[in-house]
Amino acid sequence: MTLLESIITSISYIKHPAKRKCLQLSFLFKNKKGLEVGGPSAFFHLKTPLPIYAWSQSMDGVNFSNSTLWEGALQQGAHYFYYKNKKGFQFIHEATQLTGIPNGSYDFVVSCHSLEHTANPIKALMEWKRVLGDKGSLALILPDKNYTFDLQRSITTLEHLIEDYKNDTPETDATHFEEVIALSDLTIGNLTITKEEFKNRTYRNFENRAVHHHVFDLALIKDMLEYAGFELLHQQAYSNLHLVAVSQKK
Repeated sequence: MTLLESIITSISYIKHPAKRKCLQLSFLFKNKKGLEVGGPSAFFHLKTPLPIYAWSQSMDGVNFSNSTLWEGALQQGAHYFYYKNKKGFQFIHEATQLTGIPNGSYDFVVSCHSLEHTANPIKALMEWKRVLGDKGSLALILPDKNYTFDLQRSITTLEHLIEDYKNDTPETDATHFEEVIALSDLTIGNLTITKEEFKNRTYRNFENRAVHHHVFDLALIKDMLEYAGFELLHQQAYSNLHLVAVSQKK
């Protein structure tokens, strides 16, 4: 982090009380090596509660495909540009299977609005924990259903997530598709898509990964992280959309 970035962060801390706890915890990522799953994300830029991009020493990225709705065309081994002139290594892997990445390779993992697109969240968290070193940190951001098209859906239970984990539910899983199609409110958010287009996109989820398989609140996030072997350090709702959780590998 440059002197100017440090000054901007300090001003943000003073002016925005809602950011303060997260800004304090962002020091966990200072001069550390990280991995981002499903990025890059605006949430980790400067002036956010977790300006991790600026603090980090380096960061690699993981995306599920060579082409995604959010990042466009990608290539394994290419530069992962995540902040200004900072770049790392681009991996093409499932979030649940970080093939070829050795145990304990990273000081931290970050993921923003990605885990809800995973059919087996606990399996993903277990894999992220595997690539973390001792006391490695995790910054996890998930959507608040009250401000998304998931508004009418119920919060997933921890028991369901555990069942998915024990059954090794694959990313081809279509269990929630009918619920997603029936209950998604397409008038919320920035979706410019018809109901029929949304239905077709849902059925093609393995290609596009647009479906929110599961719906989270802060209580579920806490229980899920603890089940997966993380110690929750802080969580909060932020800016009417984001559920923020910072934890450490036990």
